[in-house]
Amino acid sequence: MTLAISVANPAARRSRRRREWLRTLVLLAITLVLLGPIFVIFGLALRPRLYSALSGPTLDTFAYVLRNTDILLWLRNSLGVSLIATALSLLVAAPAGYVLSRGRGRVVSLYSTAIFVIQSFPIVVFVIPMFILLSKIGLVDTLSGVAVIYVASSASVACWMMAAYFDTIPTDLEEAAWMDGCGVFGAFLRIVLPNSLPGILSTAIYGFLVAWNDYLVALVFLRTDSRYTLPVGLQTFFQQNQTDWGPVMACAVIMLLPPVVIFACLNRFFSVGGIGGSLAGR
Repeated sequence: MTLAISVANPAARRSRRRREWLRTLVLLAITLVLLGPIFVIFGLALRPRLYSALSGPTLDTFAYVLRNTDILLWLRNSLGVSLIATALSLLVAAPAGYVLSRGRGRVVSLYSTAIFVIQSFPIVVFVIPMFILLSKIGLVDTLSGVAVIYVASSASVACWMMAAYFDTIPTDLEEAAWMDGCGVFGAFLRIVLPNSLPGILSTAIYGFLVAWNDYLVALVFLRTDSRYTLPVGLQTFFQQNQTDWGPVMACAVIMLLPPVVIFACLNRFFSVGGIGGSLAGR
């Protein structure tokens, strides 16, 4: 019996090792396929410009783009609109998500259903009504008007994301704060929000990406070149340089950098183990 187990164990280990290698190779292949377009973008961005005397990989295309386009202005517009929309979306989503998580009753249920119905509609359905509304209050062709639309388009999903994270926080923590003299709003600010940092950051990144990657809303509502965001500016630049892919892809690389930098800086804060010992001894 012992001999059979000792013979079987090496065979089982080899079989398990083969499955692990196979799984690793499959995941590596999928990763390479997904990252393929990124490699192509960087490769084309380092290509010399059309009719240039340079050869081989070069940063000349980036210098050309920075000197001869308004990409820094578009970058500033996109960053400003995205950050403002993200902040406003969090201000709306955090208390609304708390109500969805802790509230009970018919009103909260109807509110939850309404949010679900609203988020099921594509943004294109609301473009024309929003254009008519914003034109009456003078917010067409303004970055403020575009930011308002981004908040409206991301708030519903942001509320669900915040509610889902608030559900993981024990209500005993709030009850202890209430016993110590905190009100509902005080417990929300002092107990719930500080323990919800990963959820807040996830919601913030979602809202930022919704605003940062938008093309349709910016194309419809922005008319002045100086107010273009990066997606619209990149499209206009692409129309002018359809045969010269180097500068176009250099603009695309510049557009990729801010989300990557923001996520890299915030990645270390994504931890869900911060409340594990809060109820020790209860």
